[in-house]
Amino acid sequence: MTLVLLPDTITLDPRLPDGVRTAQYDVHQPIPEQWRDAEVLVAWGNPTDRLAEAARNLHGLRWVQSLAAGPDAVLAAGFDPQVQVTSGRGLHDGPVAEHTLALVLALARRLPDAVRAGQRRQWSTDLGGLQPIPGSDGAGFTSLCGARVLIWGFGSIAARLAPALTLLGAQVAGIASTAGERAGYPVVTAAEAMDLLPRTDVLIDILPATAATRRIIDDGVLRRLPAHAVFVNVGRGSTVDEGALVHALQDGRLAGAALDVTAVEPLPADSPLWDLPNLLLTPHAAGGRPVGADTLLSDNIAAFHRGEPLRNQVRR
Repeated sequence: MTLVLLPDTITLDPRLPDGVRTAQYDVHQPIPEQWRDAEVLVAWGNPTDRLAEAARNLHGLRWVQSLAAGPDAVLAAGFDPQVQVTSGRGLHDGPVAEHTLALVLALARRLPDAVRAGQRRQWSTDLGGLQPIPGSDGAGFTSLCGARVLIWGFGSIAARLAPALTLLGAQVAGIASTAGERAGYPVVTAAEAMDLLPRTDVLIDILPATAATRRIIDDGVLRRLPAHAVFVNVGRGSTVDEGALVHALQDGRLAGAALDVTAVEPLPADSPLWDLPNLLLTPHAAGGRPVGADTLLSDNIAAFHRGEPLRNQVRR
């Protein structure tokens, strides 16, 4: 009888083939002794120390299903290389796309400035009244209409986000490891993107945390953006050189930024990011809602039981 361990951080009810049973475990406690022969572990919201503990104690484990789009925490936990790892790719496309669009629009419409003015009970004529036409001299980035948006990490989330940006008038392109066309949008490599950055109004980061992406958004990248551009990160905080970003915002070399993720989470109280008036922060709120998790689990558990390839394989 195959045992699948389900986390208590989310209500799950996958379809199970004959010969498979489930048990719900507390992600904040050690896996009970009677369940340590489990072959499958589903991870969602597990603390890093408990994941590492599971890697040491679950000696019969054959597969870990992460419900996160980026399974970096599972990959870093120390599971045996023979243990398959699958991700929650696709489960977060809608929520993350919505949150990203909200952040971009908030920067375009200067909503953080409006909130601060409202807290001062100040009716700001700079924010309202007559405004420059989008795209005209001196307008900066104030609208998606005609804006040039570059998405670094053009995967399934970007494929969900891009049509919404297009509907509002943006010109969208992507950056990925290989060039071509994805979901109907042009995609270039990182090297080719260096020529696009000076003509970019919005740079969106949806990159996973890997050795290759660590601090890939560095001072060189930020300096190539025009001063009116904005930067949005809904990928991973490790992909950004935060010191370079702070300096770019402080020096006026970048008009604004919105971060849903930071290099250290929770963000320390003494971080200079808190004090930047042109930076909008949300507390890793873009995801957190794995839509369709039961369907993914049902499909993958059935495939695992039959000895067939799994969806969203990260490590075989």
